[in-house]
Amino acid sequence: MDVPSRRIAVLIDGDNASATHASGIFEEVAKHGNANVRRLYGDMTSNRMSGWIKQLQPLAILPQQQFAYTTGKNASDITLVIDAMDLMHTGAVDMFCIVSSDSDFTRLAQRLRENGKTVFGFGERKTPEAFRNACDRFIYLENLGDSAIEAREAPGSDAPAGAADTGDPSAPSAPVSEKKEPPSKAAPLILRAMTDLEDEDGWAMLAAIGNRLLNLAPDFDPRNYGLSKLSDVVRKAGAFEIEKVNGNQLRVRQRQRPARRGG
Repeated sequence: MDVPSRRIAVLIDGDNASATHASGIFEEVAKHGNANVRRLYGDMTSNRMSGWIKQLQPLAILPQQQFAYTTGKNASDITLVIDAMDLMHTGAVDMFCIVSSDSDFTRLAQRLRENGKTVFGFGERKTPEAFRNACDRFIYLENLGDSAIEAREAPGSDAPAGAADTGDPSAPSAPVSEKKEPPSKAAPLILRAMTDLEDEDGWAMLAAIGNRLLNLAPDFDPRNYGLSKLSDVVRKAGAFEIEKVNGNQLRVRQRQRPARRGG
């Protein structure tokens, strides 16, 4: 399917995020639109910025130099917030991607969403819950690998977010990262997402479940379980039935436990 034509601002807190996942970040962003604003914030004279400096030309990132005038004060964060607010008010972008594991950006994410902007966060698993939940979606950098990620499904297909799942159930899928959690741990969250979506027979469409999952947990991602598709998480969770209907659409219901025999 076609990639959405959204204009995206990628704002990177270079003092807080590692350049190891730089290309993986932009591979992920490219699924959702065009990253027409790409800015890196930090003190470019610092040794810890050397990895990002190597990525400036290959990824067309514009550096925003911020000297550390005072110990303990982060001018980079302030500049990133000012630029984000300027971009919001000018209407130059539709979506913001904030690359940081710093909870200081929680209020920024909330403010951008209040103004109708989509906000994706990119950070490490240590990122505080407040910032993760303030985003429309939060993606763990550990899931992206050191370069381009393996899962390249476009939005609307069986993408990692699970927005819609129309793939062939019999088709094998390769894991895209080292398994972090067993798929069975996703079962309670999937059941919550199914609430009020089931028909009278208990079936719910997987596409609707995927959308609800991101509302409940912005950091939900099949790659957290070492898989590339929501449908694989559902299958391997061990608590659900899944079947194809209406061509390529998939539906899910909770697996019924066998009745106990009277003794």
